[in-house]
Amino acid sequence: MPDRVDLDADALRRRYVDERMTTAGIAGQLGCGATTVSRRLRTQGILPRSRGPRREREGDAEATRRWSAQIAWVVGLIATDGNLTGAGHRITLTSTDVDLLTSARRCLGLSNRIGWSTGGLGAGTCRLQWRDRAFHEWLIAIGLTPRKSFTIGALKIPDEYFSDFVRGCIDGDGTVLVYTDRSHAARDASYVYTRLYVSLVSASRPFLEWIKATIHRLLGLEGGLHPKRCPGRRPVWVLRYAKTASTRLLAWMYYARDVPCLARKRSKAEPFIPR
Repeated sequence: MPDRVDLDADALRRRYVDERMTTAGIAGQLGCGATTVSRRLRTQGILPRSRGPRREREGDAEATRRWSAQIAWVVGLIATDGNLTGAGHRITLTSTDVDLLTSARRCLGLSNRIGWSTGGLGAGTCRLQWRDRAFHEWLIAIGLTPRKSFTIGALKIPDEYFSDFVRGCIDGDGTVLVYTDRSHAARDASYVYTRLYVSLVSASRPFLEWIKATIHRLLGLEGGLHPKRCPGRRPVWVLRYAKTASTRLLAWMYYARDVPCLARKRSKAEPFIPR
């Protein structure tokens, strides 16, 4: 049966080869079936790639991948809300937002089922879990480790994809906080302000120090880093940017309307993103 959708050859090649999108993801954007996309790729002589990020071998046998905005965003999620097992090459992402895991699954070209936790400390959260030895080894090579919460530090993230990585971190364990400050309205009714803060929480101070230093190097923005202490528990650390810095940070993170992200956090950020 002939294709009923007019697929521009250059646009199709860009999505599949350069942006590393899956055939299902391309089909969803273009309003056709994945089979149609696969057939058109074959007619253009574009060979199918293996599922997930592409694996290459260097002379020192270190596994590398071809970076993309989608992969960098997923790495940010894994760095904050993910887990690597020490054996079995299992990778797990947990979240209370099922649409976040749906987006991550689409970015990686996975078909694994998203499950729900109904009991214990994880009650009310959903989980995406899969096995991928090559991707697992690559995550280890860029600096992620099992039981990383207190030990994670600097990762090997290319500068050109750092905004995507940070957006993934914010979607995983960060906050876009917007509220109206009326604390001085009793003295003057005009003293009402809209406050904006973008923050990221981690149990590892070196991890946040590295993110803070990299954002400063790339954007010149200053953020505050302080501990948040809870009785009987180890302190966690909070990296926070105030309104002026947050506005620039959000514009950098959400540089296009179609970047992968958590929709509810983007909706909070949208009024502050200059166009």
